[in-house]
Amino acid sequence: MLSLKSLQQEPKKEAGLREFFIPDLCAARPVLLSILLSELLVLVYVLASSGVLGFDWDQFALCSLFVLWVVLLSSMLLCRSRRVLSSFSLPLVALSSLLLVSLVTLGTSLIAQVAFSHAAIIPGDAWWVLRNLLVSNVLAGIVLRYFYLQQQLRLQQELELEARLDSLRTRIRPHFLFNTLNSIASLIMSNPQTAEEAVEDLAELFRASLKESRQTTTVQDEIDLTRIYLGIEKLRLGQRLQVKWEVDDNALEVSMPTLVLQPLVENAVYHGISRLSSGGCIEINIGLRSEALVASVGNPLPEDGYVSEGNRIGLDNVRQRLQAMYGPGASLEARRSKGYFNIEITYMPPSKLVK
Repeated sequence: MLSLKSLQQEPKKEAGLREFFIPDLCAARPVLLSILLSELLVLVYVLASSGVLGFDWDQFALCSLFVLWVVLLSSMLLCRSRRVLSSFSLPLVALSSLLLVSLVTLGTSLIAQVAFSHAAIIPGDAWWVLRNLLVSNVLAGIVLRYFYLQQQLRLQQELELEARLDSLRTRIRPHFLFNTLNSIASLIMSNPQTAEEAVEDLAELFRASLKESRQTTTVQDEIDLTRIYLGIEKLRLGQRLQVKWEVDDNALEVSMPTLVLQPLVENAVYHGISRLSSGGCIEINIGLRSEALVASVGNPLPEDGYVSEGNRIGLDNVRQRLQAMYGPGASLEARRSKGYFNIEITYMPPSKLVK
């Protein structure tokens, strides 16, 4: 029976394995790359020794067999040893990996000498084995160094992305929280019970705003959060605030970054509905278009049609967050025409839906 302690430690082991600098060499892509690079290395060696016109196909076939045997067997053993190696220090990992490659090379060389001893194709002396060991260790060292630098670059990019997202969310967070507090303050004297309920809703907004910057939820969760926010604003604006929802049921479980939809709706309230004496209706449409998620928020504008600098900053922050998480294909487009303002965001969500 598994103990509670072992169950708690298992996620940590899996996380450490994912962060290990030696990748999963048993996957299809690394295996294919290993074969292609091995054949390229053998081709260069044979061309250097026999030339183009006198290309030695027998030598090419024999070297390919030997090199592929060493490379694939070493890759398989490193793959099987990742869980153990991931708990070692970096110098010990490098030393253990080179030792494993050396043992594979030594065994393969000795087997080749025995198997082809009658044909005199492979030298039977120890210097040939020593040469193979030196070559395999040099190449293995280069590959390990490449894996390590690649991991460090990936970690640096992830840290930079994390810092960028934190900065963007920090700029968005006070914008809607402080405005919500002002809405609640106006209710304390006139309707304390309603104000208390609004404070509970505000706590839910705080919970969402304090999530990790790279955490995603679902469209349904973002809709629920936006409804809470609209409920607070309706206490202040009353019948002046109307909302029309059109949501595709197939899009409800699609992943969506936290605090993306709510700031767009907040812009519609503060730069549109609240500036109209008669109020207006916010139209929110969410659906899928060619596997991409498309969400739009539209609202009427006052006659002057003025869009404040704060509004543009808020939209730029949302646009940058989407592009940071989903790449340059993610977009946010704002259109204004005939007293109406519409914002549309588009991005390609991951294939795996968030539950």
